[in-house]
This record gives sequence, C-alpha cells and structure tokens, in this order.
Amino acid sequence: MNVLLAAAAETGGARFADFDVPLWAWAALLAFIAVLLLVDLLLVHRKPHAISFKEASIEATIWIVIGLAFALVMFWWQGGDAGGEYLAGYLIEKSLSVDNVFVWAVILSYFAVPPQYQFRVLFWGIFGALVMRALFIFAGVTLIERIDWIFYVFGAFLVYTGIKISRHSGAEVHPEQNPVLKLARKLVPSTHDYHGQQLFTRVNGKLLATPLFIVLILIEATDVVFAVDSVPAILAVTREPFIVFSSNAFAILGLRALYFVLGGMAGKFRYLNVGLGVILGFVGVKMLLADVYHLPIWVSLLVIGMVLGVAIGSSIVVDRRMHGEGPAYEAPHPDEIHPSADPDVSDPSTAPAEALRPYLDRDIAAEERRKHEND
Repeated sequence: MNVLLAAAAETGGARFADFDVPLWAWAALLAFIAVLLLVDLLLVHRKPHAISFKEASIEATIWIVIGLAFALVMFWWQGGDAGGEYLAGYLIEKSLSVDNVFVWAVILSYFAVPPQYQFRVLFWGIFGALVMRALFIFAGVTLIERIDWIFYVFGAFLVYTGIKISRHSGAEVHPEQNPVLKLARKLVPSTHDYHGQQLFTRVNGKLLATPLFIVLILIEATDVVFAVDSVPAILAVTREPFIVFSSNAFAILGLRALYFVLGGMAGKFRYLNVGLGVILGFVGVKMLLADVYHLPIWVSLLVIGMVLGVAIGSSIVVDRRMHGEGPAYEAPHPDEIHPSADPDVSDPSTAPAEALRPYLDRDIAAEERRKHEND
C-alpha cells in the first residue's frame, strides 16, 4: 500500500497538465472574453429584437467555433495534455449546460418575457454566471489542494448526481415554488409592467425593479445549482485553474444563442438526461479511482463524445419514429422566432400578474377596436 501511495505521489504531477500561467495570460483571456461580450451586446444586439432561428443557429455555430479554436491555442501553447483536458472540460460543460437552457425556457415563458428583451436578460445572466463560476472554480481547486479527501467527496457526489439525473424523466419545473423568487418578491420593490429592457425604473421618483430584474435573479439562482454539478465534473479531468475557467467560460458564452435554438426542443432529447447521468457517473468514478489508476485524457474524451453521440442520436431516431406515426415533423422556418416568444398566455394561472398585465391590456384594447369596427 505504501508503495502505491509513493508511486501516486511521484506521478501526481504527471496525471494532469500542470503549468505556470503568467499574469499576462490571465489578463489576455479576460480581455478577450470582455471584448466578445461587448461586441455581442453593443454591435450584434445593439437594438432589441426577436431573434430568429436562423440568426440563433449562426451565432451558436460561431460561439462553438470560438470555443474549439481556443483548444488549438492550448495545444500550441502547452501541448497535447493541456489541449485534451480543455476539450474534455468544454464538452462536459457544454453538455451539462443543455439542461440549463431548458430551465431558462421555462422561466422566460412563465414570466412571458417579450422576445425582444430575452437576449438582454440572458446577457446579464451569462455575465453573472462567469463571475460565479470563477468563484466556484477557485474555491474547488483550493479545497482539493488543501484537503486531500475532498476529492472523494466530489467523486461520490457526482456518482449520486449522475444516478439522480439519469432517472429524471421530464419532471416539470415550477418557478413559482422557487424560494429565491419568493424572497425576491418580498424584499425587492418592483413594478407590475415591463419597462423596455430596463432592469430598474423610476416611478413617482422612486427607484423600482422591473419584472426583468426578478427574472435575472431567478436565472442566476439556477446557475448556482448547475455550477455545483459542472465544476466538480470538470475538476475530474483537469486541475489547472486556467483550463477549468477557460473551458467553462467559452462553453457558457454560447448559451444565449443555444437557448434560442434549443429552448423549444426539450421533448425531442428524451435520452439526454440518461447521457448526462452516465457522463457524471463516469467522471465521478474517475475521481474515486484517481489514486489507483489514472485514465488518459483521450479515453475521457472518447467516452464523453460517444455517450453524447449515442444519447442525442437515439433521441432523434425515436423522435422521428414517434412523429412518423402522426403528423410529420416540420423543421422550424429559418426566420421563425423562439417558441417562447409568443406573448399570448393561454392559461392565466401559469403566469404571474406582472407578466400578464401588459398582454391583458393589449387584448382588451384589441377587443374594443374590433367592437368599434363592427359598429
């Protein structure tokens, strides 16, 4: 046993990519992320508008290309191990984020957020997610460096979470039951109506939050929950803070566009949760067996890629077979806006007053116009 522990200690440095990151590299990474965010906010989406399926697909592709291109930077700068660990971390975060996208769709639909304002609230949600992920990452790395056995706690937690996620089958999300939402409504004075894409507005000289700010709080709260899973999962394939943060950041940056592509397709990926559960279970077991055997990074990449491919592929095949028994499935038109963009709320009991009021007023006005025309 002592021999095994000694061997593990001698080879510990070789298990994961380990390199010194100069301050300028951190500054360059953060500056590049800031530039991407500013370009997206001030140039690409300077004017509020409903994002079409075609526009979202193009943007999602660009973000994925940027994320994968950074892997080439890691390969060139620090070699194959670092590049492979970045790719594994990127794939893990990207796959786990799909569930996050579907929860966003529920939240934005619940609050009937107008389509032209959805991008802005998701932008600030992504910004907050980057800050919180950085805190989670450096806290996790510090814990692993100072407390050896915490690694096994992370591993056991991921195995448990993987089993839980794989057994989850389309359970509904109820934003109105979220304790963060209830607390925010009690503590934050807010208006009943949306005021453009503003998070705050003044009414009779008093500064009030708008419903969009309440939506932002709920989105940030859900990201904290997802970070609890994703950060330990990435720490199973790399311990270098620079790789962990960059893979997280580039995977998260493209979530807004991914939301407008996938937000209305939750039912089509019926086996995705099983795939995510298998991935979490795999990296959890990898953590638990780290002192016994260290899997090469290419094996982790192969397993993650194959699991995702099988989960998505089998979901598409089954979905096509099911639609084959009924009406044929029609792909969304390139200019079709996101499914949650329709401001009509068929069941008033499912939306809060601050979401319904603007549209109820609109419907009343439309009904009065029709009566006037008939007269």
